[in-house]
Amino acid sequence: MTTADVVICGAGISGISTAYHLAVRHGVKRVVLIDERPPLTLTSDKSSEAYRNWWPDAAMVRLMNRSLDWLERWARESGNQFLLNRRGYVYFTADEARVDQLMRSAQTISQLGAGELRIHRNRTTYYAPIDPHAFARHTPASRTGREGQPDGADLLLDRSLILERFPFLNPKVVAALHARRCGWFSGQQLGMYLLEQARAAGVELIADRVARISVKGNRVETVHLASGGSIDTRCFVNAAGPYLNHVSRLLGVDLPVINELHLKIALRDTLGVVPRHAPLMIWLDPQTLPWSAEERSDLAESAETRWLLDQLPDGAHLRPEGGGDSHIVLLLWAYHVQPREVIVPPPLDEFYPEVVVRGLSTMIPALRAYFGRASIALYDGGYYTRTPENRPLAGPLPIEGAYVCGAVSGYGLMAAGAMGELTAAHITQSGLPDYAAYFTLARYDDPVYQQLLKTWGNSGQL
Repeated sequence: MTTADVVICGAGISGISTAYHLAVRHGVKRVVLIDERPPLTLTSDKSSEAYRNWWPDAAMVRLMNRSLDWLERWARESGNQFLLNRRGYVYFTADEARVDQLMRSAQTISQLGAGELRIHRNRTTYYAPIDPHAFARHTPASRTGREGQPDGADLLLDRSLILERFPFLNPKVVAALHARRCGWFSGQQLGMYLLEQARAAGVELIADRVARISVKGNRVETVHLASGGSIDTRCFVNAAGPYLNHVSRLLGVDLPVINELHLKIALRDTLGVVPRHAPLMIWLDPQTLPWSAEERSDLAESAETRWLLDQLPDGAHLRPEGGGDSHIVLLLWAYHVQPREVIVPPPLDEFYPEVVVRGLSTMIPALRAYFGRASIALYDGGYYTRTPENRPLAGPLPIEGAYVCGAVSGYGLMAAGAMGELTAAHITQSGLPDYAAYFTLARYDDPVYQQLLKTWGNSGQL
């Protein structure tokens, strides 16, 4: 194809979703996806594949609620080809001093539109400010079901109830927040389902690299490929994931984004420490790692290992992976996060597998059985491409005919439905949702927004 209505750089989940919405929903005929790698193989396949509408930011709650509407719709249309579940996220703390903060945060997020908050102070009573008859007790998550599940969140403040639901937990736990419109799915299968739908509607996938973009009169004119070919177009979408700024600079535009490297391991849980029906579980407390006296002495001797004795941040989390016959558990913990240059494949921290197992043993003590001898089925990492406030970018760039769909940090898969829809709405000049302005690059031109950024609090990033 030497001409196209829309050229999209990047066949990750953001680019594929944008192509889907343009071709399938809006009927745009000549859409080209360009990527030198196979689809979904740069960062989309490095994800924990989880989703949630539980965000401390009203704009993000609205974006995610819309995106999860798309996930649920696609699950119904495809016969749940991508294995969407709704087991929830559960946040735990063993620190009494953090309970009030957890409650205030949950009340705020609930009021932002994430759903009703139900506070369970004991086994038989609870406080539900919206509907006092909604659920008389905490309803455990369904192992596989999606329909008819509670919305919002349940805050459990009774230790005996928490340990009844999660008997493998640290017995010092004092509170658990079970966010309900959350779970996970197969990102690869979702992406391929959308790509199949898009290609059936005429989208062309080209294995190549965007090398140069010609601009004339401040308007996109031609996309030049590394192979020597070129495509004339009046619409170009930058959906290049961690290469977002690299591609944007081909247009002479700098984006306010950085890349962070986030790692994960797949542990072979041969001892069955983590139940196969467990939700995604997050430990909210900072911690120091449980080393023996001899190990501490050895680690203290070298500047390269001394940091392993320091307090590390909160946010260690895990979830089971695969069906009932699987024994794989995904473990993640972003304890060292700083801007990085993109290297593919990324450099892997030699200490990470042992550190993340030890860190999560604070939440699930039986993981101690794997200290020093964990069997790792997979160890990889991907880049979180993020803006300063962790809101994504979807909309026009200063060059006419140029658009961006990216900076989706660690939430690209869960946001794909709404991000692709929003980008396509900008391109086709369709009706924009009322949250659209919160995700355009133009927001940074607003002095009020710039002042807001100086006081920005919790971004909701894991």
